[in-house]
Amino acid sequence: MRFCAKYIRFTLLLVVLPLVHTGCSISKPVSQPQQDLAKASQVVDIAQDLVGTPYKYGGLTPKTGFDCSGLVYYTHRRLGYTLPRTSYAQYRATTPIKRAQLAPGDLVFFRIRRNKISHVGIYLGDDRFVHAPSSGKSVTINSLDEPYWDRRFIRGGRVF
Repeated sequence: MRFCAKYIRFTLLLVVLPLVHTGCSISKPVSQPQQDLAKASQVVDIAQDLVGTPYKYGGLTPKTGFDCSGLVYYTHRRLGYTLPRTSYAQYRATTPIKRAQLAPGDLVFFRIRRNKISHVGIYLGDDRFVHAPSSGKSVTINSLDEPYWDRRFIRGGRVF
């Protein structure tokens, strides 16, 4: 009986002490970065208002037109937040988000050509995103479920 009591105390020490020492951190869930919903909603509203604006390589304003990263740059700049200018730099400046965790206002990144990030859009929700696709087209809304975009999707990125 004496051996059994010592064994129980020893086992409790092995189990309880690490929990006390770590503040029971093993039970804390790891969560995704929280999004500033007000800013994200404003980004979505601004981007949707720009649907129909012509594509212009290097374009940064509704007056001149937009390329994909110019659209993202402009929408965020309107809120006083400066992102880098290119899609790859925007990719590197955001917090990675998996597709299943996308929320409206997050950025969506694609690999269109070569082995680098070459396209970006703004996620609207319900697997839809707004972007400036290519020359001869205008800012438009597409679905991540479309085979073209689905195959090229890399990840989401959270700004706010």
